[in-house]
Amino acid sequence: MDPVQPKPGVFSIGICMAGAVSAGAYTAGVMDYLLESLAEWEKRRGQPGVPSHRVEIPVIGGASAGGMTGIITASALNSPVKPLDRPGDDLLAEHPENKFYHAWVDLTGTDMFSKMLDTGDIQPGLIPSGLNSNFIDEVAAKMIVTAPGYQPLPPYIAPGLKVFTTLSNLGGFPYSADFYAASAGNRKYHMQLHNDYACFQLTEMTDTAAPNAGWVPLNFKTGINLSIARNAAMATGAFPVGLKSRLLERDAAYVNANPFLQDIFGNTPVGPGAYTTLNVDGGMINNEPFEKVREELLRSTGQPKNTVDDPNHFNSTILMIEPFPTTPPVPISMDQGLLHVIGLTLSTMISQMRSKPLNIANALNENCAGQYLIAPSRLITGPDGTLQEVAGERAIACGALNGFSGFINKEFRVHDYYLGRYNCKIFLRDYFTVSKEAVDANAIFANGYAGLANKDDFKSTRDYSYQIIPQFKDYTDYTFPDFKFSSGANWPAVREADIDQYQPAVKKRMQALIKNAVKLNWWQSILLGIGSAVLLSGSATKAAMDKIKADLRLWQLLP
Repeated sequence: MDPVQPKPGVFSIGICMAGAVSAGAYTAGVMDYLLESLAEWEKRRGQPGVPSHRVEIPVIGGASAGGMTGIITASALNSPVKPLDRPGDDLLAEHPENKFYHAWVDLTGTDMFSKMLDTGDIQPGLIPSGLNSNFIDEVAAKMIVTAPGYQPLPPYIAPGLKVFTTLSNLGGFPYSADFYAASAGNRKYHMQLHNDYACFQLTEMTDTAAPNAGWVPLNFKTGINLSIARNAAMATGAFPVGLKSRLLERDAAYVNANPFLQDIFGNTPVGPGAYTTLNVDGGMINNEPFEKVREELLRSTGQPKNTVDDPNHFNSTILMIEPFPTTPPVPISMDQGLLHVIGLTLSTMISQMRSKPLNIANALNENCAGQYLIAPSRLITGPDGTLQEVAGERAIACGALNGFSGFINKEFRVHDYYLGRYNCKIFLRDYFTVSKEAVDANAIFANGYAGLANKDDFKSTRDYSYQIIPQFKDYTDYTFPDFKFSSGANWPAVREADIDQYQPAVKKRMQALIKNAVKLNWWQSILLGIGSAVLLSGSATKAAMDKIKADLRLWQLLP
């Protein structure tokens, strides 16, 4: 196969969306404005004073909530989406006209926590998950469907867009290495890889037989393979223990040809026919798959690897949306107590699984032009009356309770959605830029900005760099919405009574979890029911409620 040649005048962006649980509302807001901004540029293309270079998105990859948003994004590209720039008078109103908002903010109702505590999913001897996950099936069923009013892909989406999600495959892919043993000839060292990927490619074809190198064809006009995409979206977001594990069935031919797993299947390919895996949250093993986005980005654009970090010559970059940006590790306690060591062991395993097999020297390069990051940031009024910046997970309302707080109150999700839009506006204006030197030296931007008398209209407000995606001053409102939350402030909060109302449901679900953990006969069920009622009427339920309140207070979501 001939190598891919770069497209003249086209700059490619690979989107990576990190795991976020309910903070997927933030990621949805970012994507809503990003696509709106690209669409506005296309409307003005060819007009005087408008930069002429092009931007295309050829690949979107994500984990957990990010993977779900990636597939929702693909499902939204062939039908109109009305951008939501400002909330209306009714903050709790639903907005089905915007797929990003409807999927992540509206979900399936205002009171999501009651649905997640409902015990209807628990059967004798079978507990699917700590929380009721049936609402996820409902969201997937209404979001990942054939496109109403189908229209061709917009020009800023590369034909044959590739979308993938990470998976934590509990069965794993077996593979082996040969060792020579003098006493018994060759011996195999058997291993398993649990890092899996569900890969899709948008297509206009009417059948599924396509030589697409492991990418499952996905067609939102005819509905081809939508059920696989739907199940993949739920599988990547199956938060371990908290949310139900998911089955995913794919044809073995796509598994064996998976572009990210080809080395594994060299000596142990999956057998022919339908191949089913049991999966939990893709973020458990790979929560920010930017290295895989880059791998596919280089493949699809033909960019030489040695130009990835050189703004004077690069023709593509990664844009990562990260609601929970990582922080430097802190020294651990040397406490050798069992519970302390168990906790550290689990966090160590997850941390090691998520470490990236990439060139560390490149990753640590401060001038790296190959990767940009959008993360939460907001301004608050400090105790001395001055504005102060809050950045990272504390800037979002859905960050408490390990990302589950957004399910407690819809106002939390509303805030984070509009914060995502706001942060994306500032990012595209001031940070997603190239230097003046690169604008002159890089052929894509040199030609795109050539002859513009108003070139400085597209200059960052923080330095002398120029926007990759032009922002038009007569179009974008850069102020953050003046919210009127029920708290009376522009930061959402709940009352203690709002949390206390869930105590009976918490108690009931905890009792159901214990009672149905094992298969019992009738008299054992009665005894266990009495015991769990006594136990959970006090300490365990109280501990759960205290934990919820403490975390909400830490995020200043509960006065």
